Amino acid sequence: MNIHTKRLLLEPLGSRHLISTHKYASDFDNTKYMVYLPNTDIRETESFLERVQAEWEKYNPQFYEFAILLDNKHIGAVSIYINNENAEGELGWIICKEFWGNGYASEAAGAIINFAIQELKIRKFIAHCDSENVSSSRVMEKLGFSLVERANGRKNKSSDEDREELMYSLEIK
Repeated sequence: MNIHTKRLLLEPLGSRHLISTHKYASDFDNTKYMVYLPNTDIRETESFLERVQAEWEKYNPQFYEFAILLDNKHIGAVSIYINNENAEGELGWIICKEFWGNGYASEAAGAIINFAIQELKIRKFIAHCDSENVSSSRVMEKLGFSLVERANGRKNKSSDEDREELMYSLEIK
């Protein structure tokens, strides 16, 4: 299953993306605001990609992880995780730092929202970010999300301190 946007191709993320995924998943600048990253060993990335690939093979996946390709170069990923009632999707994304600031995250996430509305019949979306991740907050706002919650207790993998988390929401009428 591929999704085309104006500038990007979204294709199922899998083991063939190991080296390019590990490049951004192990980079501190790329991941400093993320809960489960950075990966410190390529085996972590490999295990994650095996899990993602196995999910793609299910009849009814509970999540979809797409590789973001720009001119056939893997520059990041975008995902949607579906709740147990199939009523809500949680979005996430990561873009290699050398491609930041070009609107690729919002373009890819917008395409995933459209996919989820049309194919999965999802009407509510949420997304979370560290309160200092201004770029992700801007992506959410650009997509029409509204800030609905601020909460303490976020633990990012690369930080020992308690962080503040922002939750955004978008409901489609």
